[in-house]
Amino acid sequence: MDKAFLENLLAFDARPDSVQLRKRSFELLEAGPGRRVADVGCGAGTAVAELAAAGADAVGVDAAEEAVAFARERHPGLRFELGDAAKLPFPDESLDGYRAEKLYHALDDPGGACAEAHRVLAPGGRIVLLGQDWDLFVIDSDDPALTRTIMTAAADELPHGRVARHYRALLLDTGFTDVSCEVHTPVLDPALAMFVVNRLATGAVRTGAVSQAEADGWLAEQRGRAERDRLFVALPLFLAAGRRPVTPS
Repeated sequence: MDKAFLENLLAFDARPDSVQLRKRSFELLEAGPGRRVADVGCGAGTAVAELAAAGADAVGVDAAEEAVAFARERHPGLRFELGDAAKLPFPDESLDGYRAEKLYHALDDPGGACAEAHRVLAPGGRIVLLGQDWDLFVIDSDDPALTRTIMTAAADELPHGRVARHYRALLLDTGFTDVSCEVHTPVLDPALAMFVVNRLATGAVRTGAVSQAEADGWLAEQRGRAERDRLFVALPLFLAAGRRPVTPS
């Protein structure tokens, strides 16, 4: 996780729709004064800072040393720890809230991470998962078939590129109750949209799904759209929430 990626993450986090979606996730988390909450896969630490500002006893956890260092630099005085989503540095039943955003698609075992969330949550504690399905980007293009091939290849390259559509089932299978699921679809601004299409094309070439020439042609079309103010990239984000039962289910 390099600094350029973290800077792009900050740009996405600063969007008004991203701010509103985080607020919605905090509502579902029932975050508030004195609530012990962890943001797992905390990245640059934006959500941790906002949770702390709302009075929560918040801690960020990330497996990337660069992310933890970056978050500590941006938010001195807040808690950020290096840790694995499959083995969190918290005792059993020690948290009131667990939040993971744009994380589970990168994990080898999302089910194991969800079980770990269940372990660290106290009875009645809340879990919130937020993230994109990498096979469901909405991209306007003159070549829909090639666009679909590129998106599918990018999703296939990730450990679990389609896990977001499975969030609801994952929470239910892990034993959470009061499970809900929402879908929010922001339209990306040109700079972020080009960052996304470049990343998708690069991944598709890396997997061998398309040639470099095909990717270059597709990207040239997307750049032309951007120059004419015709670029369109939308990103469905899935927001699922649940509660650890007070009594065994």
